[in-house]
Amino acid sequence: MAQARPDEVVATEANSPGARRLQRRLGVRTLRSTQFLCHPDEFAEWAQGRPGRLRMEDFYRWQRTRLGVLVDGDQPIGGVWNLDADNREPPPKDGRSWPTAPAITYDDIDERVIAELPDTCVGAPPDGRWPVTRSQALERLDAFIADGLPVFGPHEDAMLAAEWKLAHSVLSSSLNLGLLRPMEVVRAAESAYLDSRVPLASAEGFIRQILGWREYVWGLSWLWADGPDGGWWHWNELGADRPLPPALSTGETHMACVANVCGHIEANGYAHHIERLMVLGNLSLIAGVRPDELTRWMWERFVDGAEWVMLPNVIGMSQHADGGRMATKPYASGGAYINKMSDHCRGCRYDPKRRTGDDACPFTTLYWDFMARHRDRFGSNGRMRNQLAGLRRLSDLDAVRERAVEVLALLDAGEL
Repeated sequence: MAQARPDEVVATEANSPGARRLQRRLGVRTLRSTQFLCHPDEFAEWAQGRPGRLRMEDFYRWQRTRLGVLVDGDQPIGGVWNLDADNREPPPKDGRSWPTAPAITYDDIDERVIAELPDTCVGAPPDGRWPVTRSQALERLDAFIADGLPVFGPHEDAMLAAEWKLAHSVLSSSLNLGLLRPMEVVRAAESAYLDSRVPLASAEGFIRQILGWREYVWGLSWLWADGPDGGWWHWNELGADRPLPPALSTGETHMACVANVCGHIEANGYAHHIERLMVLGNLSLIAGVRPDELTRWMWERFVDGAEWVMLPNVIGMSQHADGGRMATKPYASGGAYINKMSDHCRGCRYDPKRRTGDDACPFTTLYWDFMARHRDRFGSNGRMRNQLAGLRRLSDLDAVRERAVEVLALLDAGEL
């Protein structure tokens, strides 16, 4: 008996260029995805009307206004668009407990899938941390709005060795899988503020992550997917050529911050945005790790990883490999930032205040070496003025750069 063939196949637009090319090749009629609030065509139209560099803040304000989120007419509720300055506090030292995510019980189908996972999969087996159904995702959303969002804002950039998520929502995988729609997440946070259940800084900071940053990354991933110089995968403007260090692959290192974050990833398939940017990304940036290798490594290990997520976030924001198309400055820092924003440095064998010697923090040593390597490139960047002035004041720069050679050799050998 011959099988019937459909007259037409209709599907949601795929989320990667390769999959969309396949849809076109197979003659699939596509519909716009509901996983995002700004279609790539709309983003391209917005970008075309922006002279000079595209700024996420401009996009975020445009999104808030056109979608009517936390606004009164065309003005922001509270009088300011961005409360980021209120959300940069270091971790509290009071030993408080942090909101927990409701445990998820997997059914027989889930257990069979887990049992069939190939040996090549990295990280610990799934244990109920991540929703796989819409009802589970909605339960997580409700729990976050009630327990996490009220304390989210002030410490959203903080890092703690014993806390894998602090007050973060960990809803990204549910959004990326389509289990949650972005606007229902945004409206839930907005309603919590309007009902006086959460402070404005927490609501705005979280909404900025969804309505602003997530949508901005999504738009940029398509806007620059196939540029004249090859697009995201081919960009390496800083000429980084070092292979991925063993410390990231194994998590075995004396650098407490790196070991702790890699432990979070191994156990949970997740690390929050500051751990990704200012620990893993920062180390890779100042060490000169190949951006494509770092991107593939993160793509493999994060539960919310996707091509559109990782390319702009890693190659653009984290590694500055796009030459500044996305971010106005490289997100590089020494050990002082990690020491301020985490408890990782307590008990670490390396001293964040030292830049030379066997006990010098690798981040501090490599930061100044990075600045010295690229001082000519960043000389005209106004946002780098203070950092370059600090470089000129270093009386021991030659010794720092000698130590950097040793640090990089140890990093490559997996002995740092």
